[in-house]
Amino acid sequence: MPRCRTPGYCPRLARPERGAAIMAVRFAQISDPHLSSLDSVDWRELLNKRLLGYLSWRRKRRHEHRGEVLEALQRDLQKQELAQLLVTGDLTHVGLPKEFGEARAWLQRLGNPADVAVVPGNHDAYVRSVWDKTFAQWREYMQSDEAGAAEQLFPSLRVRGELAFIGLSSAVPKPPLLATGTLGEEQLERLAQVLAETRERGLFRVVYLHHPLLAGSEKWRKRLTDAAGLRAVLAECGTEMVLHGHGHRATLGELPTRHGPAPVFAVPSASAMGLHGADHARYNCYAVEREGERWRLEVESHAYDCQRGEFLPERSRAFSLAR
Repeated sequence: MPRCRTPGYCPRLARPERGAAIMAVRFAQISDPHLSSLDSVDWRELLNKRLLGYLSWRRKRRHEHRGEVLEALQRDLQKQELAQLLVTGDLTHVGLPKEFGEARAWLQRLGNPADVAVVPGNHDAYVRSVWDKTFAQWREYMQSDEAGAAEQLFPSLRVRGELAFIGLSSAVPKPPLLATGTLGEEQLERLAQVLAETRERGLFRVVYLHHPLLAGSEKWRKRLTDAAGLRAVLAECGTEMVLHGHGHRATLGELPTRHGPAPVFAVPSASAMGLHGADHARYNCYAVEREGERWRLEVESHAYDCQRGEFLPERSRAFSLAR
């Protein structure tokens, strides 16, 4: 298991001045928008695993994931004052280059790259693709505050106030009928380094990825293959919270760490009508601030109302977490 230590991998971060007033940092998470269209796809692009994804889109996904829901989402997000918006994967259906272009245009409408952070999902890495035609189009939205080499985009690190947003990529091409994800030993090793560096500076660490990490969260063919390794790193190095998508369901779990339990939140698809048993579209807004020797976390869910055609606040919860 990668050890939690403090090397020179992370950019140096200034500590808050003693006695300085600290305001709550607000951010939001959306996931699995599946925003692209396959209406004009060239059949020659489907002579691989993508054919199965296209048939799924024709039969079900094009009715479930709706553009009007995403338009309502964008309107609601514009009302929020956010330090960061996190997008936890599956922006496309089968990862075609034209889908990456559609997703980039959508991301630009959401905000500039400094305000919107993306990690890819399994649908974005449906098959092995040419980097320059696909993920390179999202590079600015995936990279850290201090950009590194392309092959080391992840873990990404963005710091906003006292919060460290640490993005992981579980998007790896897999054989047909599998929707699994994998982080890999190198990414887990770098994650341990980032967690150590940000803990040393007293930051609230938000780890976000596409696939779930808790045991039993997903079916075997949709699991994170090295979830046990990720849990071990987080248990050893600590994290204040974890966010993911993938399952198209809203869930709240708990991850034990040596520094105390960390909440694990999942949100449904941001574009879903809820036609096939999955949750209808929803996203979470979070607010974090210091509260004495603890952190105060407030979570407000916004859900799509099909009758009114807009997102409305659904419920709010508060947590007190160890520092």
